[in-house]
Amino acid sequence: MQGWLKQSLRRIPLVTPLRVRQLQWGRNIADWRQGIRFARKSESPSFSHQVLKHKSLIFRPLAGTDPQLQHNKAVNLGISIKEIDGVVIRPGETFSLWKLVGRPTARKGYLEGLTISGGQVGSGTGGGLCQLANLIFWLGLHTPLEVAERHHHSFDLFPDNQRTLPFGSGTTIFYNYLDLRFYNPTDLEFQIRLWLSEKFLEGDIRSSRPMEREYRIEERNHRFEQEGQIWYRKNEIWRLVLDPGTHNVLEERLLIRNRSEVRYKLQLAQEAEAAVRS
Repeated sequence: MQGWLKQSLRRIPLVTPLRVRQLQWGRNIADWRQGIRFARKSESPSFSHQVLKHKSLIFRPLAGTDPQLQHNKAVNLGISIKEIDGVVIRPGETFSLWKLVGRPTARKGYLEGLTISGGQVGSGTGGGLCQLANLIFWLGLHTPLEVAERHHHSFDLFPDNQRTLPFGSGTTIFYNYLDLRFYNPTDLEFQIRLWLSEKFLEGDIRSSRPMEREYRIEERNHRFEQEGQIWYRKNEIWRLVLDPGTHNVLEERLLIRNRSEVRYKLQLAQEAEAAVRS
């Protein structure tokens, strides 16, 4: 990660609008200097080899938040997925969420949605797109694509509610200097398909031909630990590489080690800890 980006991440809660613009221009300049070949959306037929399909619930009851923001999120997701659906990541190319979606503005139809910054819940134009990033990140982890950039929340803001994926297996984004990126080091092409159903954001990732390996994601060492007066939620996310014929594990790799400050009531954290241990 670029040094300027590391410094900016430490100061996100204090970043001014002018500084945000500086960081956004800095990211564009860095991309140009590095000569990155980004995946671009084109009219390509759907690949026939489905690697993984997943869906996530759009409307979730989140204590203390305006339900209208959830409905606005659905609108924002509908706009953004049109810019990504069908994109093909060719050998040597990098998938960038923001290069495809662009700046989420009211002029494009984006509404005020839920945002999270510095451990605080708020709202902003285009809010809710983290759910899109989470889905794409999960799909990409089940392929040989390399994670070129991914950022995670340092805070656990809400108790689990209908969670289907391991804690901390998502990502956070902020236009355009907190991005989600995958690099394709293989000779395969990968395609992302996305759509909305009545209750879910849905998608799958496909390959141009069958993959030689299968990939499985596991959560390990999940626990709640108290440090002083603060509770933290911790776990590890591992990726296992399997032989598709025998399903034997050929390789396993630690991808993410999470340590997030719990921001909901201590009692809920303790109850969750007891559930983990039981």
